[in-house]
Amino acid sequence: MLFPKLKALPVSRTVIDTFRGYRHSLRIGAGEFYDMQNLTGDHYPVLSPREPRKMDPARNPAVWNEASVPQGMVAQDGLCFVSGGLLYYGFQDGAYRTVDLSLTAGEKQLITFGSYILILPDKKYFNTKRPTDCGSIEAEFSLSASHTADVTYTLCDKDGNAYDAVKSGDAPDAPANGQYWLDTANVLTENVAILKQYSSALSGWSTVSPTYVKIATSGVGAPFSVGDFVYIDGEDVRPIHCLRGIHEAPREIVAKENDSIVVCYPISDTATEIPDTESFSVSRKMPMTDFLFEHENRLWGCRYGKANNGEFVNEIYASKLGDFKNWNSFQGISTDSYIASCGTDGKWTGAVKALGYPLFFKENCLHKVYGSYPAEYQIQTIPCRGVQEGCENSLAVVNEVLFYKSRGGVCAYDGSLPSCVSEALGNESYSKAVAGGCGNKYYISMQDGGGAWSLFCLDTQKGFWHREDALQVDAFCTAGDELFYIEHDAPWIRTMPNGKGEPLEERIPWYAETGIFGADSPDHKYLSRITVRLSMAVGTSVRFFAEYDSCGSRELLASVTGNRLNSVSVSLRPRRCDHLRLRIEGEGEAKILSVTMTTEQGSDLR
Repeated sequence: MLFPKLKALPVSRTVIDTFRGYRHSLRIGAGEFYDMQNLTGDHYPVLSPREPRKMDPARNPAVWNEASVPQGMVAQDGLCFVSGGLLYYGFQDGAYRTVDLSLTAGEKQLITFGSYILILPDKKYFNTKRPTDCGSIEAEFSLSASHTADVTYTLCDKDGNAYDAVKSGDAPDAPANGQYWLDTANVLTENVAILKQYSSALSGWSTVSPTYVKIATSGVGAPFSVGDFVYIDGEDVRPIHCLRGIHEAPREIVAKENDSIVVCYPISDTATEIPDTESFSVSRKMPMTDFLFEHENRLWGCRYGKANNGEFVNEIYASKLGDFKNWNSFQGISTDSYIASCGTDGKWTGAVKALGYPLFFKENCLHKVYGSYPAEYQIQTIPCRGVQEGCENSLAVVNEVLFYKSRGGVCAYDGSLPSCVSEALGNESYSKAVAGGCGNKYYISMQDGGGAWSLFCLDTQKGFWHREDALQVDAFCTAGDELFYIEHDAPWIRTMPNGKGEPLEERIPWYAETGIFGADSPDHKYLSRITVRLSMAVGTSVRFFAEYDSCGSRELLASVTGNRLNSVSVSLRPRRCDHLRLRIEGEGEAKILSVTMTTEQGSDLR
């Protein structure tokens, strides 16, 4: 008897042996994963769990506890940090040096400025090479109303020597060369006297400019240094002569002693009477700033909101060259301070030095400062995706490219226009991003719309993203080849796997969830077999699950445990379905070498 011959169903095999990381999209490519945890591309094209993070006990004081968490970090000849109000610096021979700067509680921003470490918002500074050189960026000397009569004002030369000037409305007869005359001819009409000096060579009187005034009272010069620019407020009526308007603008201290200061005034007119006041103060002030950083020996900052004087400002600042204490030096020279108002609306959302320029961000634009000194500075405003509000700590430079979190995703800026590099993260909305970079990797910890945290890693050289775990990071700091981080509410400073120290994890839990298998063809078909080839360390356990037809639940297909150092092939037999997702999870060291799918193909009819 003859029987009809049946045609065998076409069988195809697809081998995936190149794994490209995380892509949280409905449609993803072969070798990409819809979801994952604790995986890395270090062994690309092989997929493997990340190395354990580390902690060096020598760089973590034993006295730390949950009430004394690290408050901020910075890199200067290694890692420096603040904890419990103390500054830890100069790590050598397994120990830190510490200094008590009377710091307040709360989060700190640490900025390096040469050998100095600046600590904000306390506005303190400390010289790590000369520990005695420390103090406050701001300084003030003040007297109450009952002591303002003790302040004296004297017209003098630059060294503080008082002028022996003739006071009159008419020029002195037969003046000697170099003689001083205080011209009071306009006192009655303008309340102004003008200091002049006679020159025999010119046979006439010339106005003395600039002029100087010596302000003396016990201790007035102690908080300040020569070269400081100070505000002086509350002149007393008792001086005979003083510079008109001395309290209206900052004045340079050109000489000082413990009980006196000599300040410069660029205009030579002097007032014969000064309004009585209830107090007297001399102060060196730093502007209120939203963000600060060092660039080319200046401290740069920006402010959107109320300034020290209570007025609303939208400004960019730079300190005096080489002097982070002085922000009010405006003498028309290259070492001056700098201030510029900006016309763009909205809060400043981030600031950083990168690619050789000071960069200031708002959510919808970037301000880039060109030039080498104040008279040459120009600000270019670039409309683009700026830093998202609350993500100012996502700014990090990796391989000469600046990365940051914008509202539209993670952006890369190389000096032209920012471009989004986070399409693989899907449509999830993230915020509160904190990031750091080391080597070729950009790490970013951020919160999704549901409140869950995720730590992602972008390998900038390969262009792949990997999701690690739910680590919430308060701060990152790169020092040398190590990337340090402070975990939220954890009293330790730890490092990413590239750092030194003892491993924090022994058997790292991990998983990889594929995209949908079987949705790329209109024909009726099914996966008859999935073969996963992997290598495992002894004791590593790996499990395989399948989710059929997007049902929302998973079924266990197989589990294996490593008992020797070699690779194994695990053959999985899923049940017949239209499509499925494969999930591989485990604990411990493993490497997934390939995934082979055998598909039996049918027609488009069921």
